[in-house]
Amino acid sequence: MKSEKEKKGMFRQAFELDNAIQTYAWGSRTAIATLLGRPSPSPVPQAELWMGAHPKAPSKILVDGAWQPLDRLIEQFPGEVLGPGVAERFGPRLPYLFKVLAAAEPLSIQAHPDLKQAREGFARENRAGVPVDAPGRNYRDDNHKPELICALSAFWALNGFRPPDEMAANLKALSPEGLGKQMALFETAAPAVAIRHMFTSLMTLDAARRRAVVNEAVTRARRREAEGEVCRWVAALGRRYPDDIGVLAPALLNLVCLAPGEAMFLPAGRLHAYLEGTAIELMANSDNVLRGGLTAKHVDVPELLRVLRFEGRRPEVLRAGDGPAVRFDAPAAEFALWVLRLDGGRKWTSPAGRRVEILLCTEGGGRLTVASGHVTGFTRGTSLLVPAAAGVYRLDGHGVLYRAALPDDGNLTRET
Repeated sequence: MKSEKEKKGMFRQAFELDNAIQTYAWGSRTAIATLLGRPSPSPVPQAELWMGAHPKAPSKILVDGAWQPLDRLIEQFPGEVLGPGVAERFGPRLPYLFKVLAAAEPLSIQAHPDLKQAREGFARENRAGVPVDAPGRNYRDDNHKPELICALSAFWALNGFRPPDEMAANLKALSPEGLGKQMALFETAAPAVAIRHMFTSLMTLDAARRRAVVNEAVTRARRREAEGEVCRWVAALGRRYPDDIGVLAPALLNLVCLAPGEAMFLPAGRLHAYLEGTAIELMANSDNVLRGGLTAKHVDVPELLRVLRFEGRRPEVLRAGDGPAVRFDAPAAEFALWVLRLDGGRKWTSPAGRRVEILLCTEGGGRLTVASGHVTGFTRGTSLLVPAAAGVYRLDGHGVLYRAALPDDGNLTRET
């Protein structure tokens, strides 16, 4: 039997991750399978590749000849895996969850709670005796979920409420009869009040009125489908979700198409939906989702309205540029995302005193060498856990890596 010192010494190396794939109905049958080098199309839709330690689907690493869940190893060896100060600040758990998201069909319209709301909601549902895995549960953990989405392909999304004048113009064009009464508020009320009133009215329409509004909007959108992306997406959503008020979301929310390498940050309370494409997603370690439509899953309108922020503004698009190592700036305490391009000509060295990291190779391949001399190879689709105890590491090879780390751990430096 190994001593405690020997057990801790196991983490002075990098580990290849064995990750869970979430097979949600909206997933792609090709994107994740192709990235991982597996048969494509896959037998079932593959929606999300989870790299991390969320208890719902923790990654596994090979330790002492056995594949062990990362969340349990972190509980046993928080200092070695996470690094100095991480467990004290975030608890004995990985602060972030890293994903590849592959959407062949639109995801639900949704928002995530802030930290206070998540803790209160999780405790409330626990007191009520709602099982954590119950379909009708809103809060599956006690954490918030700010997130950063970075496109690997052309990636269509809805991000936050439009400015009220844009929202009013779109709704007037799509449903002038069904929403005539609600439109008057846009002319008299303050922006946040008008947005809140309009969205609340839409989400609480009775069944007959909802059908009339949706049918009018979809019919008009189909006639003008070639004229613009709002009508194209309203028509597309109407074909998939007839009678769902969520088909109006492209008229209400900012419609964005991220080019590969572009990213967006989504804070708590931001209403959004991902429509189509493949992307890297990095977030706080949570699975709390409040849904408002475009889904067969649980929808809780009162709880969604309680967490939403009714701000009408255009989202900021973050661009990585063409540099060899670029960080996407996001105001999150739990994570930061870097994209690292390996050209084979130089090695890259990690910062000293760094904490836990996860690396995902999306193109090419190479080697990761830690201070002890242990070498771990990687190719396209490989994800690596680099524990804090592994110390400084070097990368060399040809390709592209995405790096999830703590915000203040700094960038890698190039060596000749």
